[in-house]
Amino acid sequence: MKEIQVGIVMGSDSDLSVMKKAAEILDQFGVPYFMTVASAHRTPKRVAELAERAEREGWKALIAAAGMAAHLGGFLAAHTVIPVIGVPMDSSSLKGLDALLSTVQMPGGIPVACMGLGSAGAKNAGLLAVQILACFDDSLREKVIQYRKEQAREVEEKASRVERA
Repeated sequence: MKEIQVGIVMGSDSDLSVMKKAAEILDQFGVPYFMTVASAHRTPKRVAELAERAEREGWKALIAAAGMAAHLGGFLAAHTVIPVIGVPMDSSSLKGLDALLSTVQMPGGIPVACMGLGSAGAKNAGLLAVQILACFDDSLREKVIQYRKEQAREVEEKASRVERA
């Protein structure tokens, strides 16, 4: 088994259906990852231990998905210098606005990259993690370039179908 490169941590197993989008991207690019549930509020020791494990094992990026107060990304970032990518979840009566603001409004000095809410944010978190790794891996960089070309080809194909209609 290849060494883990990316950790995906979600505050609740109810986030799993959304965070599978990040895992699918990592799978598509062949990036080994570890995915688990840990809560900044309910299991802070577990979160700190995950950050320590990531440091010890040389992981390259962490993806943190949380709703409501959404402190998971910041809590992880406070315990490691590994880049943390936050995915705010729309799991509250505020439809994710609380999680978005909690993730994006980090104090200066402890950065957390903030993706959009939900599935699109999870997919982009996976892609951003891949792009971080691709800075140091030419074969992965080439896969990202090909992915982008394929996206463009698909849009051109759709445009052609619409224009013929």
